[in-house]
Amino acid sequence: MSGVNDIRSTFLDYFRKNGHEVVPSSPLVPRNDPTLMFTNAGMVQFKNVFTGLETRPYSRAVTAQKCVRAGGKHNDLDNVGYTARHHTFFEMLGNFSFGDYFKDVAIELAWNLVTKEFGLDPKRLLVTVYHTDDEAAGYWAKIAGLPENRIIRIPTSDNFWAMGDTGPCGPCSEIFYDHGEHIPGGPPGSPDEDGDRFIEIWNLVFMQYEQVNAQERIDLPRPSIDTGMGLERIAAVLQGVHDNYDIDLFRALIHASEEALGVRAEGEQRASHKVIADHLRAASFLIADGVLPSNEGRGYVLRRIMRRAMRHAQLLGAEEPLMWRLVPALVREMGQAYPELQRGEALITETLRLEETRFRKTLVRGLGLLSDVTRDMGEGDRLDGETAFKLYDTYGFPLDLTQDALRQRGIGVDIEGFQAAMERQKAEARASWAGSGEAATEAVWFTVKDKVGATEFLGYETEQAEGVVAAIVKDGAIVESAASGEEVALVTNQTPFYGESGGQVGDTGVIEGQDFAFAVSDTQKKGEGLLVHFGRVTKGEVRTGEPVSLRVDHDRRFRIRANHSATHLIHEALRQVLGTHVAQKGSLVAPDRLRFDFSHPKPMTDEELARVEDMANAIVLQNAPVTTRLMAVDDAIAAGAMALFGEKYGDEVRVVSMGTAIEGEKVGKPYSLELCGGTHVSATGDIGLVHIVSEGAVAAGVRRLEALTGAAARRYLDEQERQLKRVAAVLKVAPGEVVPRLETLLEERRKLERELSEARKKLALGGGAQDASAGRQEVGGVGFMGRIVTGISPKDLKPLADEGKRALGSGVVVFVGTSEEGKASVVVGVTDDLTDRFNAVDLVRRASAAIGGQGGGGRPDMAQAGGPDASKASAAIDAVKEALAG
Repeated sequence: MSGVNDIRSTFLDYFRKNGHEVVPSSPLVPRNDPTLMFTNAGMVQFKNVFTGLETRPYSRAVTAQKCVRAGGKHNDLDNVGYTARHHTFFEMLGNFSFGDYFKDVAIELAWNLVTKEFGLDPKRLLVTVYHTDDEAAGYWAKIAGLPENRIIRIPTSDNFWAMGDTGPCGPCSEIFYDHGEHIPGGPPGSPDEDGDRFIEIWNLVFMQYEQVNAQERIDLPRPSIDTGMGLERIAAVLQGVHDNYDIDLFRALIHASEEALGVRAEGEQRASHKVIADHLRAASFLIADGVLPSNEGRGYVLRRIMRRAMRHAQLLGAEEPLMWRLVPALVREMGQAYPELQRGEALITETLRLEETRFRKTLVRGLGLLSDVTRDMGEGDRLDGETAFKLYDTYGFPLDLTQDALRQRGIGVDIEGFQAAMERQKAEARASWAGSGEAATEAVWFTVKDKVGATEFLGYETEQAEGVVAAIVKDGAIVESAASGEEVALVTNQTPFYGESGGQVGDTGVIEGQDFAFAVSDTQKKGEGLLVHFGRVTKGEVRTGEPVSLRVDHDRRFRIRANHSATHLIHEALRQVLGTHVAQKGSLVAPDRLRFDFSHPKPMTDEELARVEDMANAIVLQNAPVTTRLMAVDDAIAAGAMALFGEKYGDEVRVVSMGTAIEGEKVGKPYSLELCGGTHVSATGDIGLVHIVSEGAVAAGVRRLEALTGAAARRYLDEQERQLKRVAAVLKVAPGEVVPRLETLLEERRKLERELSEARKKLALGGGAQDASAGRQEVGGVGFMGRIVTGISPKDLKPLADEGKRALGSGVVVFVGTSEEGKASVVVGVTDDLTDRFNAVDLVRRASAAIGGQGGGGRPDMAQAGGPDASKASAAIDAVKEALAG
C-alpha cells in the first residue's frame, strides 16, 4: 500500500466510505480566485462554498488536488532540488466538511486513517493545536489517547488559518511524524524546530470564525473543516525514507533522466536530477491545464520552470533536448490518476521539445555575448543595464539567467539601468505607433498595458472564471469607475472571453461584481496582449480593483466553436475536391453562420459542392477528438499544417488537428491540420451537421462559400422541406414529382408565350403578312411604314421591322414599342436598295431624341434605340418622316 498511487487511492476510498463525495482535482489555473496565480491548496476550488457564495449537492468532500507553488506569494522555485521537501508541483490530499461535522469527527477520521489505514506507529506521532483551542486539545487526548506532552500548544499564526484580512478563519491542528533521534531537530515550538526530525504530515483547519474587520471576529453559523496532507510527504513516511525525492514516484522519474543522460543521480549531480524530475511534473501539468510558455503572467512562470530544468540538464551534459523524452515516464506514473496527462501528452511533448530547442539557441547566443562583454570584469563589478537589456531584448536572455550566470564570478547587474532601458523602449514603441495613423483613442491601450500587464486568456479551458477589474476605459480615457447605463470597456487580469481575431468574432456574456453587472457586447484584442470587454453597465457601479465573475454566453460560444471547426473541415474538403491550389482568403466565424473565402478560378458545380459537404459531414460523424499541439511555425508547416489567411504568427503556434482522412493520399492521417488560435469543439460530432447554402464569386479568382452547422443547418433544411411540400401541394403532386411537373408547366408556358408573341406581331403588322402592306405610305418618294405597338418586348421589335421591310419590298419602316412603365423603344429598318441614301442608325437617333433618348446603334439597314417618354411615340415616327422628306 506504500506506493504513491496506492496511498492516493487509499485516502480517497477511506473518505468515500465515510460519506464523502470524491471530487476531481480542479485545474492549476484557478477559476474562482483571481488573486491566485496557481491553485496552491486543496481548498481553492471550494472557496466560494466556504464563503456561502456557492452551494454543492454534498456537504462532505475529499480530493487529491494538484498544486503549484512557483510564483507570487508562494514561490518555492529556488529551493527545489536542494532540500528534501520543496516542490514546485505537489499533490494535496484533503477532506472537507461544509457545515457538516466539526473538530471531533475530523480528528477521529484523521487519527483512524494514519494509525489504522496507513499503519503509522502512534508513538511516533504528535500534534499541535492553537494555544487557546482547548476543545481540539481535549479531543486529541480523548480520541487518540495522546498525553499532554504530545499535544503542543502553538501561540503563533502558524496554527491559525485565515483566508485573508477578512472572511472565514480558524485555528489549526497539525500532525507531525517523528523520524527518530538520529535526525537533527526538535519538536514544533522548540528552538530547533526547523530541523528535519519532526515533519508535518497533515494540517486540519477548523473554520469556525469570520473576521469582520481588524477588530471584530464572530462565530460562523456553520463551522467547517478543511484539511491538507502532502502526498509526497506521507509517501516518504510510509516508504521509510526521509527525502521526498526517494519515494517510488520520484525514483522512477529520476531513473528516466539517468537513463536518458547516462549520468547517475549521485553527489553534486543529484540536485540537478531532482530539479529535472520536479520541474517535469510542474511543467507538464501546467501545459495540460492550458498554460503555455510566454513572457508574461503564468506563461512566464512556466517558462522559468522549464528553463531552470533545462539549464540543469545542460549542467549534466545533455547535448540534445531532454525534457520531452521524459514525458512518457511521467504519464506512466501519474496518467491513470490524472487523465489530462494522457490527453495532453502530444501537446506537452511538443511544447517541451520546442522550448528546450529555442532555449539552447538562447543560451549559446547569450552566453557568448555575456562572455565577450564581461571578459575584463572581476568580482564586485556590475554589468551595465543597457547590455543586460540587449541580452533580454535581442537574444531573449532573461534577466535572472544573466544574474545566475554572473553570480558565480561575483559580478552583479545594474537592475536600475535595465529597467530604464526597458521603459525607454516602451516609450519609443508608443511614439512610433502613435505616428502610424491609428485613431488617437487607441493610444490608451499602451498605457493600460504598461499599467496592468497582459490579460491571461482562460477560454480554451473554460467559459467561466473569476478576475479583478484592472482598468476601465471610457471615450479613450482611463477612468476609475462607471455607473449604470454607461458604455465602457473593461480590462480584467484574466478572462475566458475570446477577443475577435482570425475571422472568429469576439465573445459576449456577463461580468458581475458584488453590486454591479456589465453586459459584454463584444470582446476585442488591443495593444500587445490585452483582451478588452466592450459593453454597458446594466446595474450598479463598477470600480477598478473589484473582484468579478466572468461568464461567456455558452450557447453563442458553442455555435461559434462549431462554425469555426466546420471551416477547417470545409477547407480540407475543398482542397481534396478542387485541388491543392485552394487557399483560404478570409473567413467569418459567427454564431449564426460561417463564411469561407478561397482561391479558385471558376464556379463550383453542384456535384463538387455535394462532395465537399459529404466529406465534411463524414468527419463530423467520426466524432473524433479535436486536439491541439504547440509547435514551431516551420515545424508545423513542414508537418502539413495550413496557416490562416492574414494571421500573424510568433515562433510558437497552436496546431489544431481534426478527424482521420478516409480517402486520398492522407488516408489514416489527420484529416485537417491547421495553425489556429481560435476556440474549437471538443470532438467533431459537436458540429452536428454541415450544410452549404451558397457559393459565388467575391473577386477575380476568389470564391465564397456560406454554410450553416448544427441546429441552424437543421432549421434551414426543415424550412426548405416545408417549402417543397407547399409547392407540391399547389401543383397537386408528390414532393418527388415537383421537378418534372414544373418542367412540363414551364414548357407549356414557353409555348404559349411563343404563340402570343406571334399573334402580337401579326396584330402589329395589321393582322397578318397579307395585310402588312395596308399601312404603306409614300414619304419623300420612298415607301414608308410607321406603327406604334404595345405588349411587344424590345427584343421582338427587330423581327417586326424585318417583316415590315419584306412587306414594303422597298422603303423604310419604323416601329415604336411602348411599355406600361411609360418608356419606349424604337426600331428603324431600311431595305437594302436604299441604304446608300438612308442610314438606319441616323434615322433611329432622330426618333430616339423625340422620345427623350440619346443615341442609338446598329447597322445601316437596322438600328434600335430607346427613350423614357412613350407619350411622344408619334413624334418619333414623325421625326423619321421629316428626315425622309428632306
